[in-house]
Amino acid sequence: MPKATREPKSMPVDTNTPAAVAKSKNTRDTSVDAAVSNAKVNSGKVTAPTVAPNIEKTSAPGDDKTAKKKVNRGLAATVPTTKLKERIWIRALLTANRFRVIRTLDVAVVCFAERNYKAALTASQRAIRGMVKADLLRRYRTDRFQHICGITARGVEWLEEAGYEAASSVRRVSGMTNPEHRLWAQFWTLACEARGLRAMSEQELLKALNKDAKIGKPMIEGLLTVTTMRGQKAKTVHLRPDAVAFEAEGLTWCEIDRSKRGSDREASLGALLNSVGRTLKDGTALHRVVVFCKTERILKRAVSVINGLADASNDKVLIAGRRHFLEVEPGMYAVWAAPEKKLKDGRTKLEDALVGFIHFQLLPIWLPKVRIDASNTHSLAGWFGENYLPYKRPPGGKPWGPVVSPLLSKSGV
Repeated sequence: MPKATREPKSMPVDTNTPAAVAKSKNTRDTSVDAAVSNAKVNSGKVTAPTVAPNIEKTSAPGDDKTAKKKVNRGLAATVPTTKLKERIWIRALLTANRFRVIRTLDVAVVCFAERNYKAALTASQRAIRGMVKADLLRRYRTDRFQHICGITARGVEWLEEAGYEAASSVRRVSGMTNPEHRLWAQFWTLACEARGLRAMSEQELLKALNKDAKIGKPMIEGLLTVTTMRGQKAKTVHLRPDAVAFEAEGLTWCEIDRSKRGSDREASLGALLNSVGRTLKDGTALHRVVVFCKTERILKRAVSVINGLADASNDKVLIAGRRHFLEVEPGMYAVWAAPEKKLKDGRTKLEDALVGFIHFQLLPIWLPKVRIDASNTHSLAGWFGENYLPYKRPPGGKPWGPVVSPLLSKSGV
């Protein structure tokens, strides 16, 4: 039985890929010849010769396979990667030498504060892994399962080769059981410096206050001296902050409350809040007090202290030594006083003036718990892209400026 002849069917034309065309010695367009021969094969009907579409000019909508995407290389576009790595290591090791102990969150602040938190955390983890592998840092785990690092002898040698003096801290770090208060105080100090402020920890402040102390004279124990009442007895207390920052308006005083205050500490806090606007021992004015609390319960208890002061004084006329505490927003208070103002004729008068602010905020204890993979369940809020660190700016005031990467400087320090 003779086989029936089948009429050849035209193949579908793919507009995204050019048709395979045999090489020809002629110089004319071979795509036109392919289209004409294709029309002759379809014997059912005769169609006019058509020109195959130009692949370079037409493309399917939404097709980005051929579009070239420009990759943002970030700092690597302006700084060689070897130099970038060296600057990151120098800044991290100098921070470890300064505070004697650091964690991944500190490296994220000191090197990558301008990035979003996930990107900063990823980069800081990579830097810590590299320095631990190179034996520049040594990692330890505390009794509270906190991962901390100390600078090793090899790290000291590496810094000395780069032109910096340092001392090993692994022996001290290995004996730390719960340095949580210390870590959060230095975190706040680094956050202030990331914003462009000059800041000091408690230890650095005491050294600065007593740098000119003479032998035989008593050392300065605190930045502020207050009198507190315990029952019917008055008690003189020397207060010193957990960290300080120096601004144009005056000094910013930071308190880290990771536990509930007892009666003595609450009395000291009340005396501190009532001293906003006073001149301190270093000659600066106390303009702002920032109280960071670990939990909501500790925060509410601290806020009750200032509410008690407000209830006792806000209804009275402002006189010398009295303050009014007006709530600007939840957790933020404006402090008004009546300082003396000298007149031209030698007399003095009391004039109401805004002397400072008081802030109560939660410690961002969720930031060290963030995971960079899909298993993360913790918030990413509270980083430098928001009005939170090192404290919330009051509404209507000057907002925080953008954070600039410190790695762009030649020294990286």
